[in-house]
Amino acid sequence: MGRDARNRDARAAARLEDVAAAAGVSISTASKALHNKPRISEATRTRVMEAARALEYSPNKQAQSLAGGHTSSVGVLAYELSAHCTGPVLVGIEQELSARGISMLLANAQADASLEPGHVEQLISMNVDGLIIVHNETNPHPSLGDDWGIPIVYAYGPSTNPADCSVTCDNLEAGRTAVNHLVDCGRHRIAVIGGDRRFLAAADRLKGTLEALGELGLQPAGPVRFNSWHESWGRQAVSRLIDEDHVDFDAVICQSDALARGALEELKARGVRVPDDVAVIGHDNREVIAEATSPTLTTIDNNGEGIGRCAARYLLDAVGGRRRRGTDYVPCRLVPRESTRLLDDAR
Repeated sequence: MGRDARNRDARAAARLEDVAAAAGVSISTASKALHNKPRISEATRTRVMEAARALEYSPNKQAQSLAGGHTSSVGVLAYELSAHCTGPVLVGIEQELSARGISMLLANAQADASLEPGHVEQLISMNVDGLIIVHNETNPHPSLGDDWGIPIVYAYGPSTNPADCSVTCDNLEAGRTAVNHLVDCGRHRIAVIGGDRRFLAAADRLKGTLEALGELGLQPAGPVRFNSWHESWGRQAVSRLIDEDHVDFDAVICQSDALARGALEELKARGVRVPDDVAVIGHDNREVIAEATSPTLTTIDNNGEGIGRCAARYLLDAVGGRRRRGTDYVPCRLVPRESTRLLDDAR
């Protein structure tokens, strides 16, 4: 192959990061300049455009097909790939994208927020049309900003910026669902074991629970205490309800499945039959816990797949010029198992 042919091949293979390096700017700045975004000086914009021309860089072939409503790749940045809530969201994203013939490029921030901007730049350099940021909790997370040159949607963990597009689960309705299911099972003396109060999920689930109880003229059986999401707190909380508070309860709402497993073990140790004497319901539908308890655990699923599918749809809408703002809440769903059932005298 001659020198001219090799040079043509090298220019044809130029990437966004090559343009950025040639212009002496960051990848995000190069992307903004090529997409004619604001807050870029004319001198910088000119330098980037000249570098792109010199390298014969074609910015994002996918963008050429936007008029037809089609793209070919989307970047997904998972804050913590190993988190139990991340997997279902990624499955939902992949389902929605693959159904439209779009590939997903995945990066993992390893639970380190300082790594996020670098991963975003790396994904942008691979000419993705948009990004989905998947966080591992429903507490709002700092926005990455809107000047990357491509749209961004936040999944599971919403952005702190109301102008961003975010999709998360409806924990408030999940708390209501738990109450309504237990009442349908004939339970009316319902205790609540709170999780970690630093998390918005704990507050929202309790708010929904208290609203549903109040609408039925009920109050929680005993005090609602917060501590952690761990199994040991579930055991301790049940002990305190019985030994310190002397509460007569026929059901327990636990704000996580790990708490519910601890509650089940403590009730069993005291000779309390589940669900005959006390029904137990958890949150999160961690199948590794819920299907391994005895009895198996009724719980509320956060509908991560639904969140992922919705986030992918919203991103593709934004790529096509139909940007959404604010936070949308995807309904959770009840997963009934053996730890709750209709009381015989309520049939």
